[in-house]
Amino acid sequence: MRINKYLSAAGVCSRREADRLIEAGKVIINGRNAVIGDNVEDGDKVVFCGKEVMQKAPFILLAYNKPIGLVCSTKEKDNIIDAIGYPERIYPVGRLDKDSSGLVLLTNQGELNNAISHARNCHEKEYEVTVNQTVTKEFVDAMRSGVPILDTVTRPCKVKKTSRNSFTIILTQGLNRQIRRMCEALGFRVRSLKRTRVMNICLGDLPEGQYREITGAELEELKNMLNF
Repeated sequence: MRINKYLSAAGVCSRREADRLIEAGKVIINGRNAVIGDNVEDGDKVVFCGKEVMQKAPFILLAYNKPIGLVCSTKEKDNIIDAIGYPERIYPVGRLDKDSSGLVLLTNQGELNNAISHARNCHEKEYEVTVNQTVTKEFVDAMRSGVPILDTVTRPCKVKKTSRNSFTIILTQGLNRQIRRMCEALGFRVRSLKRTRVMNICLGDLPEGQYREITGAELEELKNMLNF
């Protein structure tokens, strides 16, 4: 990478300002004064105005369609990190249990992960759920109002019946196996559960087992929602 681009990407200064400071002898590469047009390779030491420059890690945010059977813990076998095989270090934003499928976000940005995952931020996550019996009005009303599980009562949420045995649900919290526990508390058993949306990021027609990069207007909208 050209030295002026390297300094700009590291957030030190603009490329034009970098050229000016290179000419002024303020930039050192591996112990020698840099000149305009120099390239920086992996492992090179760059010093700017007496301080070593550390290149920022590239911003990575992926949407992945997780199949059933994969886990979000990086310490277990059959995990999504191994399945994706992404060339940079990434980790999942929150969890989606092994028996569920659908949208999982992955990133290398710790602050972004915290901003999306933290329960107090009340960010929406949407799911499609199929259960083992008819979805009744009483069931929908109970799910919407809050269900006692795990020594608490779930937050009110949005629930819509979509067929005889299925419904969509939008949560703003993420208790352990929350939807499954809510259904069980009301005498229902989940047959299938798929996450389709996290905030403004939708699963759409992304094939199972594939990922896509979140960029452009979609990423900017997410950052605005997070004040990131």
